[in-house]
Amino acid sequence: MPTEEGYSVSCPGLPGGWSQGATEEEALANIQDAIREYLAVARELAGWQ
Repeated sequence: MPTEEGYSVSCPGLPGGWSQGATEEEALANIQDAIREYLAVARELAGWQ
């Protein structure tokens, strides 16, 4: 979603799953990074390697 400061994106399935970027591409890359980090922590907490 375009905003005055760039683009805002969300991942409704993740708590706090919001990110932003100056361009749509940057915002999507940022949310993809956030999803990867979230999943890495979830795996670690669940005892998965």
